[in-house]
Amino acid sequence: MNLSGNKFLNCCKFKKVVKVISGLNTFSFSKVFKILKSAEISKAGYLDVAANAKIISLLKKTSNFPLCVSSLDPIELYNCSISGAEILEIGNFDVFYKSGLSFSSFDILKLAIETRRLVPDKDVCVTIPYTLNLYEQVSVAKKLEKLGVRLLQTEGMSDSKNLSFLNRFDVISRLLYVSASTLSSTYVLSRAVNIPVVSSSKINFISSLTSIIFGAFGVGIKSLIYDKKTVYEMSCCIDEILHTINLSTKANYSITPTLLVGNPNKNLFQSKYK
Repeated sequence: MNLSGNKFLNCCKFKKVVKVISGLNTFSFSKVFKILKSAEISKAGYLDVAANAKIISLLKKTSNFPLCVSSLDPIELYNCSISGAEILEIGNFDVFYKSGLSFSSFDILKLAIETRRLVPDKDVCVTIPYTLNLYEQVSVAKKLEKLGVRLLQTEGMSDSKNLSFLNRFDVISRLLYVSASTLSSTYVLSRAVNIPVVSSSKINFISSLTSIIFGAFGVGIKSLIYDKKTVYEMSCCIDEILHTINLSTKANYSITPTLLVGNPNKNLFQSKYK
C-alpha cells in the first residue's frame, strides 16, 4: 500500500491515523488554512479538503502536509491530483442527502472505475454510503477492493439532534449514539476487506477509541473542530483524539466477530472477547 509516504504508512501500521476534514463545501482559504495548521501542529495523518485545484495549489505552496480531496466528480479529482493532492476520495455524501439525493452501489462503482481510469497512479479512497444496508456495503466494498481502491471510509447519519429519549446525564450513551451507524459499518467492513477502513461522521472522544477497537485504521473528524475559533483550540481537540486512539494499543482484548452475509435480511454478529 502506498499512501502519502512513510510517515503515513507508519501511522497506518499502528492504527493511529487521524484524518482532519475541512468540509466538502468549505472553499474559504483562510478557514482551510487554519484547519491545516492545526492538523500539522498536532501531527495528524492527513487533511481532507474540498476538490478545488486552486486551494490545493495554495496549500502546497505553504506546506508539505499530505492532502486528500473529496468530490463526486472524477474530473475535479483529476485536476486536484495534478495540483498535488496525494489521495483522491469519492465522497462525502452527507451534503447531498439533505437534497433528497442518494447513491446506489452501481453509482459508487461507476465513479470509482472512472476515477481509477483517469488517475491510475494515485491512491483512491471511497466513502461507503450509510444508506446502503450492511450486506450491500460489504458487497460494494469487496468489488472496490478488486478495482484497486486503496482505502475505504465509513459514514453515518448526519441528523442526530433528536436525542431526547436518552438520559441527559448519560454522556457516554449520547456520544456513542451519534456515531452508531458509522461504527456498525466500521465493524463489518474492516473484517470484510483487506484494505484500511477509516471511520468517519460524528466521531468524538468515545467513538474514536471504539472505532479503532472495531478494526478501523483511523478516524476522520470534522464536527469536533469545525466551530473552534482558533488554531490552538482545533489542535487541542486533535491532540485529545490522538491520545484517545493511542489507548487502543494498550487494550488487552480483541473482538472476533462472525458475520453471516449470505442472507441480506439476516446480518448476525457473534463477538468473542479474549
